[in-house]
Amino acid sequence: MPFPNPALNEPFLLTPGPLTTSEAVKRAMLRDWGSWDEEFRAVTLEIRTRLLAMLDAPEGYDCVPMQGSGTFSVEAMLGSFVPKNGKVLVLSNGAYGQRIAETLAYLGRAHTVINKGDYLPPRGAEISAALQADAAITHVVAVHCETSSGILNPLKEISDAVAAEGRTLLVDSMSAFGAIPLTGVRYAALVSSANKCIEGVPGFGFIIARISELEAAKGRSHSLSLDVHAQWATMNKTGQWRFTPPTHAVVAFLEALKAHEAEGGVAGRNARYTENRDVVVAGMRALGFETLLVDDWLSPIIVTFFCPASPAFDFTRFYELMKQKGFIIYPGKLTVAESFRIGCIGRMDAAIMHRVVQAAGESLATLGVNDASPPQSALIERAKLAAKE
Repeated sequence: MPFPNPALNEPFLLTPGPLTTSEAVKRAMLRDWGSWDEEFRAVTLEIRTRLLAMLDAPEGYDCVPMQGSGTFSVEAMLGSFVPKNGKVLVLSNGAYGQRIAETLAYLGRAHTVINKGDYLPPRGAEISAALQADAAITHVVAVHCETSSGILNPLKEISDAVAAEGRTLLVDSMSAFGAIPLTGVRYAALVSSANKCIEGVPGFGFIIARISELEAAKGRSHSLSLDVHAQWATMNKTGQWRFTPPTHAVVAFLEALKAHEAEGGVAGRNARYTENRDVVVAGMRALGFETLLVDDWLSPIIVTFFCPASPAFDFTRFYELMKQKGFIIYPGKLTVAESFRIGCIGRMDAAIMHRVVQAAGESLATLGVNDASPPQSALIERAKLAAKE
């Protein structure tokens, strides 16, 4: 498996995307394309077809690429599939659930939130109770992998609870699609992005939705450019994007999809990312670090570690030392404790993750940190909340 060449002096991106890409993906961007040209239209169709083929049951669904970052696609999904008189239950346990609620407020859609904080997932029983208590709720929105903490939410359990109450599930699978199976999950639509587990580059996202939902979305969107139905209808009629597409990112994504298939699809990608996670978690714990989450909820996408309690530890300096050694880590995004994150996705394998752990140990030594354990208060809070489950 070809991984980036260290001779390029290019650091590995230990983030939830943008992430480290292959040389083949980079090379694919060296050619210019006409967005109206037959060859580029064929690329768009192949991408849509390949993404649908990754589903367990693609019948009755279609795929709609959408320009912009992943958040653009999330907003497009919410504005196109939630009626103006609908009401949404947002399942939140981190920054991206909160962003969904904020987006709904901008859109003027009624919504309520189950907020589980940073440590815990939403569970089926509490979702069922919330839906039974409020008949006005029409839709439930869940984040598949909440990368602000690294938690992998139990999407099948969520899906079963939503379906049992006769409501509609929308999924933000931004950082999970392509690496986490969706077996048995019933959803009306989901969104993801080119620069996540497929290992493409930023520039567009995509919405996979039931055709019946796409048809019902006509005239519903709040936005000209984020109208999923209009984009879908145009692509099906002409093969073109309605507005200028990120041509280089699109062609690079096709190369990434081919590599994804060659690796064994979702199962193969999941296996590599899981091994990456296991290596980095074991190694960092051996150095004294502690994970924010208990093992049951650790995702193979990104792992959050508490910052050491040692007064010698300074995250900014730790970040710079890691970067000097060839690894760009990710700051924390929690409200309860100081933390940082290490991504497990991108063009990296277990050998690279062993080097990450070695670099972390060397960086601690440079800082003069002899004990990487977190404040006791953080561990007590983690144990207290975990006990509730």
